[in-house]
Amino acid sequence: MMQRVLMIVLIVVVVLGGGYYAYQQLVPPPQEETQGPVYATKPVVRGDIQVGVEVTGTLNPSRGGSLRTPGSYDHRMNTSYNFNFIIDEILAEEGDEVKKGQVVMRLISPELETKIETLEDQLEADKEALADKMNVSVDRLNTVNPARGINLTAPISGRVMGLNVKEGQELQAGDIIARIVNDSRFRLVAKLSKAEFQHVEVGQRVALRFSTYNGFVEGKVVEINPDPVPEPVSALRGDSSVGSSEEEQYQFVHWVTIEGDNPGLIRPGMEVNVGLVDKSYTGEIKQTMDFGKIRWIGYPSKVESYVDEEKVLSTAEAIATEVHVKEMQQVKKGEPLVSLSGEDAREQIEAELEEIREKEEDLRQLRSLFDQMEIESPIDGVVANIRGEVGESVPMGDWLGHIYNTGDMRMGVRVDDVDVLLIRQDAPVEITLDAVPGKTFEGKVEHVSTMGEDRDGVTRFYVDISVKGGPELRPGMQAKGYINAGSAENVLLVPLEAIFEEDGKPKVEVLQEDGSVKVVPVKLGLMNDRVAEVKSGLQEGDQVVVGSSADILPSQRIQSQDSLLPDTPDDGGGEDNGSGSE
Repeated sequence: MMQRVLMIVLIVVVVLGGGYYAYQQLVPPPQEETQGPVYATKPVVRGDIQVGVEVTGTLNPSRGGSLRTPGSYDHRMNTSYNFNFIIDEILAEEGDEVKKGQVVMRLISPELETKIETLEDQLEADKEALADKMNVSVDRLNTVNPARGINLTAPISGRVMGLNVKEGQELQAGDIIARIVNDSRFRLVAKLSKAEFQHVEVGQRVALRFSTYNGFVEGKVVEINPDPVPEPVSALRGDSSVGSSEEEQYQFVHWVTIEGDNPGLIRPGMEVNVGLVDKSYTGEIKQTMDFGKIRWIGYPSKVESYVDEEKVLSTAEAIATEVHVKEMQQVKKGEPLVSLSGEDAREQIEAELEEIREKEEDLRQLRSLFDQMEIESPIDGVVANIRGEVGESVPMGDWLGHIYNTGDMRMGVRVDDVDVLLIRQDAPVEITLDAVPGKTFEGKVEHVSTMGEDRDGVTRFYVDISVKGGPELRPGMQAKGYINAGSAENVLLVPLEAIFEEDGKPKVEVLQEDGSVKVVPVKLGLMNDRVAEVKSGLQEGDQVVVGSSADILPSQRIQSQDSLLPDTPDDGGGEDNGSGSE
């Protein structure tokens, strides 16, 4: 009986104790009703923030290049020629990596080479013939104006001599108009005996003594004939007294060509004595110099000509309409001498010039074809395919293969209506591929569509991304991209859960030292899924409210400030927790 009573008492004690404990837990103590809310806070810290969007897509080449034989596909080629080419070498295979300008195939065309050589010969002959007719150099043909008639010009700089034309005079082709003489330098040939010849060399200075000129004129040996030439002794001595009945004597001599500057009085035909100046003498050659330094040769010489002298001929049947110079006038090379006109001359010049231009254009195009017989890759890339075999004949403009560029690729992705607001034009993108582990490729947002498409009830926006690839990439590879929507370093950061909106403006609550809370408007910058950048309104170290006891149920008991919210990692580390889209 006693045991039963004890058992009942024990049960009653347990029930009463448990009920009291439950009451204490569920019903707040009366003194807590007089206390204010308990706040959970986090500090405003400095750190880095990065915002971005994760995307996935397929790589595709942005551009490619065709391999073709040169010719008719090129709109710049207007030639009527039609050649076949022969594949001589194939230097690349499908799948090979090639660089821009790398030769992947070589062609040959004997027919083209023959035509180029023939046309070059014809063009050169036509130009020389017209240049002779116009009395100009070949390189000056493009300056000729047929409408103004034939303009005879000075072939060299010098003095006009023997001018033999008047205005209104009718001329025939080949008539001598004048001679242009450069009398600033003269030339003579000295004739040396074998003994004298041993003391002369090219470049050696000589002293020239003229009977009509008081003093010495300096000359220089410019050419030596090493072969002796037989000359009559009378001619060498300038002696004409030897009669025809007397037996003529001959002597072998060496011809030495000498040139010198004309002091202004020397003319062709003047007699001159030539002295070889000792090679050791470097002073001025004049009459007062040491005669021991001069070895005079035995035979006198004569000035043969001026160094430069050219005849000017009429190049066509025409009338001299204007004579631009006078006898003995100094002219420069290319200056006009006489203008000739005539309908026949003008039409003939026009026709010949046009024919030369046509042949020049044909030759330019044929040479361009020849220069393109090494088929080069138009881009850096990978060989997609090669058509043809060595020895096969292919026509002009024929397609031979294709190259695609792995260094310049594209990635098309779609993002939702939230992420598209974070993506801006030209934003940098980091590209990674499972097929190429450990390597990151650079990308850039090229285009963001302004209109979304409904895909299975979800609005998606198309984003086009360019990718700086490499030879290890292939079209069709799956790639992941991280679109950088912005970043900032060493800025104030506040947890997202502390931010609320009031009157359309972002605000936070700051816990004051006296335990009160102050509502502070803030200006925000970048924002990811954990923290936001604070541009103004807060200072580092401010405690912002992220939770309050006023927000819990009456039956809940506050254990500590941190228990109001679940544990979260530090928000100031600057890690990127951007959103993702597929």
